[in-house]
Amino acid sequence: MLWLVKRGSGKTTITNLINRFYEIQKGEILLDGVNIQDINLRSLRANIGIILQDPFVFARSIKDNIQLNKNLSDESIMKAVQLASAEEFVHSLPNGIDEISQERGNSYSSGQKQLLAFARIFAHNPSIFILDEATANIDTKTEELIQKSVDKISREKTSIFIAHRLSTIVNVDKIIVLNQGEIIEEGSHNELVNKQEGYYSRLYHAYYSGLA
Repeated sequence: MLWLVKRGSGKTTITNLINRFYEIQKGEILLDGVNIQDINLRSLRANIGIILQDPFVFARSIKDNIQLNKNLSDESIMKAVQLASAEEFVHSLPNGIDEISQERGNSYSSGQKQLLAFARIFAHNPSIFILDEATANIDTKTEELIQKSVDKISREKTSIFIAHRLSTIVNVDKIIVLNQGEIIEEGSHNELVNKQEGYYSRLYHAYYSGLA
C-alpha cells in the first residue's frame, strides 16, 4: 500500500496515530481486525518499523545503531546490512560496523543514514513497515539502493509508503491520494493513471513530462 499526499494533508499524523504517539479522538484503527487501543503499546510499537526523512543516529557504533536494545550477533547484523544494500557504505568505514557515529549521524550523508535505518528495520524484522518520504533528499544512486531494500521488504511485510517521487510507488498494490485531509482517489497505479482528469493521472503525466 502507498499513501501519496500533498504536504499538510495529514500523512504524518496518520503514521503517528498508527504508532499511538497520541490517541485518536473518534473512529478506530484496526490491525487484522483488532483495535490498536486494545493492543499492548510495547507490543504494537515493536511490530511497526518506520523510516523517516531524517532517521535518528546515536553517537554510538554502527552495530549499536542497528541492534539498539537487542542483542544481535555480528553475523545477523551484517546480514541486515546486506539486505539493506548498505554493504558498500559500511565497508567504506575505517572500522566497519564498529565505527563510532558522530552525534545525530552528522558524519554521514542523508542517503547513508537511510541505508542504516533500513538495516535497523531488517535486523528487528517488524510486521509492518512505514516509509515516510525517506527518499526526498537523496541522490539517484542511493535511491536505487533504497528501492532495492523497499522491494525486498514489500514482498514479505505490510508496507505503507508516503512519497512524492512517483518512481517509488508505481508497483504498490493500492494507492491512496490525500488532499487537505481527505481521500480523493484510491486504486492501483494503472487504474488511477488511466482515469481521465484524475488528480493522480495529472500528477503522473506532469512529472514524467518534466523529466522528458
